[in-house]
Amino acid sequence: MGEPLLGTRTQRIFIGTVLAQGIIVLVMVALISRYVHEHVTFDTPRYKTVPMYLSSFALAVVFELSMAFDALKRRNIIQLIAILVFHVLLILLAGLEYYQTQNALLDPTTCAAFPASYVQCSGPGTLMAKLNPFLITVPCVLGASWIAMLFCIRGLYFEFGWDIFHIVGADIKAKTMYQYYQVMVCLLKFDLFLYLAVEIQLLIVVLQRGTADFGITIATIPLAVVAFALSAYALRREFKWMMAACLLMLAGVVGLLVYKLVKYFKPYHNAVNPYLTGRDVLTVFTVFALATFVATIGIGMRCYADFHKGLFDAKNHVVTENTIFGLPLTSSGKEKIADRQSSYTGGAPVAAQMSIE
Repeated sequence: MGEPLLGTRTQRIFIGTVLAQGIIVLVMVALISRYVHEHVTFDTPRYKTVPMYLSSFALAVVFELSMAFDALKRRNIIQLIAILVFHVLLILLAGLEYYQTQNALLDPTTCAAFPASYVQCSGPGTLMAKLNPFLITVPCVLGASWIAMLFCIRGLYFEFGWDIFHIVGADIKAKTMYQYYQVMVCLLKFDLFLYLAVEIQLLIVVLQRGTADFGITIATIPLAVVAFALSAYALRREFKWMMAACLLMLAGVVGLLVYKLVKYFKPYHNAVNPYLTGRDVLTVFTVFALATFVATIGIGMRCYADFHKGLFDAKNHVVTENTIFGLPLTSSGKEKIADRQSSYTGGAPVAAQMSIE
């Protein structure tokens, strides 16, 4: 306990895997975007799925890497498991993008009239044939990296296990409350990412500059960042009124996401569905966002009920060699931790503890 970040071989392999697969995926997606842009204009609605694909994976790769570093720094096994679940979402999106790119580029009617069309026909010597290796490589790389990450996280579970035990001690009730708190913190991070991902994709694919929806969406992005930061602050400081307001806000976002999901599939009489091109990826992101928001509300209510029951100090201090629960530890704080008596060691001072935030 207390070794530096990336101080073990397992940690270095884990971060190296996340970084390497992120670089490979971004290169593949950038090449896809470049080759498509050489022959079509992204201003055309049906081709907007390509920049949407690039933006989604760029955001996801940066988010996953930052979450991985954060989980190792805080020795948070719960967050590492959440990263594995998130990685499954990326694999699913990569698989969907293969078919979505085909739907965007290929046009059977045009191909029947002009069989030599480079963009709108498939087969040898076409744009789709050129893109296929890159589109197939992305889910393969993500799948292989998921397996490597799984083995690394298994090793990290045993590496961090003793530190986690020191946080909760022998109190089963305190352990349960703290685990709910940890899950809530993790869910808030994924909520923010998924919400931003949905909004950014809508800006790219559907919304037009100068419209009211475009302006509202732009305005809600920084507001969402502030709102989620306040949610995390209320959770940590145990402000009941602020936490209640944040839970109501999350319920409102659930309603907004349901509204968006309905708009993706509702019939557009005498008009083309503006969501049609990127609907598959948008639907996956929106459904995952709905699931995480609903889970966040449920876990948040449980955390709200646990306010003022003895977890405040644990939430606001770090228990490491120099820190307690992620914040700098003063000398007086260290003395208090050292003086804490353990009910299962016959009164011996409890060793310094480690945060898993």
